[in-house]
Amino acid sequence: MDRRVTNYLQQFQVSDLFPVLVQQEMYVATYASCERLFSQCDEADTLYFLVEGKLKISMLSPEGKRLILAFKTPFDIVGDIEYVRNCRFINTVEAVTDIVVIGIPYAALRKDMSGNAAWLKFLLDTITKKFETKTRAMNFSLLYAVDVRVASYLLSMTPTQPMVDSTSLVDMADLIGTSYRHLNRVLHQFEKAGWIMKKRGKITLLDRAALLQQAGHNIYE
Repeated sequence: MDRRVTNYLQQFQVSDLFPVLVQQEMYVATYASCERLFSQCDEADTLYFLVEGKLKISMLSPEGKRLILAFKTPFDIVGDIEYVRNCRFINTVEAVTDIVVIGIPYAALRKDMSGNAAWLKFLLDTITKKFETKTRAMNFSLLYAVDVRVASYLLSMTPTQPMVDSTSLVDMADLIGTSYRHLNRVLHQFEKAGWIMKKRGKITLLDRAALLQQAGHNIYE
């Protein structure tokens, strides 16, 4: 058994949830910033526990727009809904920072955990919270002004460093549910106020406190 798995399970107080046979099937994996764990509609065969770093979860709408659903920090789980429904991944999950996850093959869970009441309760709790999060996320485009969404996005994408890639503003606009033109207008306002600086394909945050005040609170966290 990987000692790192044991240490993480103990750190987040879930060791008792998994029998030894399941723990032996677990493994530690690392992903670099901006690397995808999986994409929407990929075949799903592994559940992941996020134990270090930060993830971004997004989905592609029927209209072809990619929207942010949530940002996740430890301790969190991805792949649980797909495990229960036995379906392909329903969202795209990628690393915002360098991350560490524990992978658990579905096959091991179905073999040794399908009748485990504590495990089923754990899944019910986490999935219920996710549906609440998704409902809130889908309403953000209606409830919050674009400047709030832009400020929150910039804050969420820069947890460990003050810079975010701005080479694809079209993608950023889609993720927060606005137009490229409107996004550019808001970024220009932020830059004029001295809160950010756009240069050489990067957006550097100069005043996090002002952006947080603009957002009121970070709606994506």
